Amino acid sequence: MDGRVNPLRYLLAPWWALQLATGAKAFGDNPLIGSRRLNERGLHVARVRIAHRMAAWRRRRLGSLIDPADAAAFARDGYVRVDDFLPPDLFARLSSEILDRPAPAREMVQGDAITRRIALDPALLKESPAVRALLRDPRWRGLIRYVGSYDTEPLVYVQTILSHRRDAGPDPQLALHADTFHPTVKAWLFLTDVSDEDGPFVYVPGSHRATPQRLAWERARSVQAASGLDRLSSRGSLRIEESELASLGLPPPRRFPVKANTLIVADTNGFHARGSSSRPSTRVEIWAYGRRNPFLPWTGLDVTGIPGIAERRVPFYWRLCDRFSRWLGQPWADVGPKRPADE
Repeated sequence: MDGRVNPLRYLLAPWWALQLATGAKAFGDNPLIGSRRLNERGLHVARVRIAHRMAAWRRRRLGSLIDPADAAAFARDGYVRVDDFLPPDLFARLSSEILDRPAPAREMVQGDAITRRIALDPALLKESPAVRALLRDPRWRGLIRYVGSYDTEPLVYVQTILSHRRDAGPDPQLALHADTFHPTVKAWLFLTDVSDEDGPFVYVPGSHRATPQRLAWERARSVQAASGLDRLSSRGSLRIEESELASLGLPPPRRFPVKANTLIVADTNGFHARGSSSRPSTRVEIWAYGRRNPFLPWTGLDVTGIPGIAERRVPFYWRLCDRFSRWLGQPWADVGPKRPADE
């Protein structure tokens, strides 16, 4: 060390400060977010508190979108589970439209699991009236918007999880984690049965709440970030050991083996994971994801969610990452047309 200060740090300081008012979460990318001194003084916990209060305020404004029983279940558990979500005839048509149709697919490898995604783009939606009916379903729309706290269209894919890839390491998604520091939403409409042996969804009930115990844990982890966390925690997706849950006043994780046509909508600020599987398996679902700036005071005003734009976001993002992979990175490999359940 020669004692010189990199002038770039001063030039980037306003940008780093602005990121504090966004969903930026990586402790290692922003020296303010990852500052031991600032987090000892409560910076990270303050962002968590404000984000949760803003989400609660937006949800109160969206309360008319869902049934009171669903709202109560979410407040208690952090997720809503609905068995037999679609009428049987509609679900049968939707499954046929999705499972029997090859479509452009992307894949990402994580440990011994392959995640395959197919975008619900204009070409697929044009030929899939049952899928279009799902996306217009009031309960589907209401639950995702309420849990995500924004009246806007999520990103939606056909997602396949293929487990037990040979000659590979462990899947990092098996570890209990929170996606980010603020409330956010993911939804799974399962198109296939998922047994307990097939790697079901796992969630810790009640872990979506910013309790004093959770905030103390968040503070401790944010302070540790400066001296080193595991790679994904340092990226802002904090991992937690099951043995730590009791000290946060939380129950053990709950596994969700389900029948096809089960919907789960969850706040993935709560601790969740992909369950371990004891055999090679293929899990197919309609998967939705929504995450916006957690500090916005309004529930809508999302230009990217306008019909005609919303269904083109995923293909555009993939092409953008392909074109600028050197700077943006591109973990999603183009594997050509595939059916969701193809080996």
